[in-house]
Amino acid sequence: MAELDSIKKNLLEQVADIHEIPAGAYSLRVDGKLFGKNNSENIEIVAKTDKQGIDIYVKPGTKKESLHIPVLLAQSGLKELVYNDFHIGEDCDVTIVAGCGIHNGGKGESEHSGIHAFYLGKNARVKYIEKHYGEGDGSGKNTMNPTTVAELAEGAYMEMETAQIKGIDSTNRTTRATLADKATLIVREKVMTHGTQRAETRFEVDLNGEGCHTHVVSRSVARDSSTQLFVSHVNGNNVCTGRTECDAIIMDGASVSAVPEIVANHPDASLVHEAAIGKIAGEQLIKLMTLGLTEKEAEEQIIGGFLK
Repeated sequence: MAELDSIKKNLLEQVADIHEIPAGAYSLRVDGKLFGKNNSENIEIVAKTDKQGIDIYVKPGTKKESLHIPVLLAQSGLKELVYNDFHIGEDCDVTIVAGCGIHNGGKGESEHSGIHAFYLGKNARVKYIEKHYGEGDGSGKNTMNPTTVAELAEGAYMEMETAQIKGIDSTNRTTRATLADKATLIVREKVMTHGTQRAETRFEVDLNGEGCHTHVVSRSVARDSSTQLFVSHVNGNNVCTGRTECDAIIMDGASVSAVPEIVANHPDASLVHEAAIGKIAGEQLIKLMTLGLTEKEAEEQIIGGFLK
């Protein structure tokens, strides 16, 4: 297999926290093509033949295994749409590390759009980590539009951690999920925008099963003249519990809009939504500045802690 150059190795570290091709099951996509993949005893990866993307099959009962599926783009002006389907067997417990890194050194727009569909079997557990990162020494635009669709069977548990902290000029993030009896979906999102960047996040969760639960949390920081939109829609269609939260720090001339919505279609659906948008509290800055930090250093400390 060909070696990754220093730019791609840096992207890999940023989005997957690894320095080289991982051991075990993985699929690595580079500049619009499958760069390499590997199966494990319990995880099989099959390249699609009708469109770009892969099918992942995790055998029932698979425990404490991980799968890495990063995407790296270092070719300016490249645009791609990828479909990845995850078939998670019953009683599994696996971690999936995804994410996309873009290095744009030219004038063209680089774009990665990914549609990930998860099908979790009965009592399956999945931790899904997705990071987005952009950089470049050109004037080109970095765009990412991830879509996640999840179907959770009885007793299934899915935990999503998504982060977009740097270098993405435009993003539309969509997550749709349906939950069966006693299923649980936990989502933790972290977003920071600066300059003229734009970020939109939309969640729609259908709590269909008896005793199912969801908790969606978004934390974001909007700087300069960037704009953010957070929309969440949780439907309680049975005896269930749901909570959606949006907590944002706004700075400079930025704009943040939060639109949380909960709909109870059953008398025993217990649903809560919260939204808070505000600037950094002055007393927080003063306290840190008395310890010797400059105002800018104090701001960075507060933001780092907020997005941790």
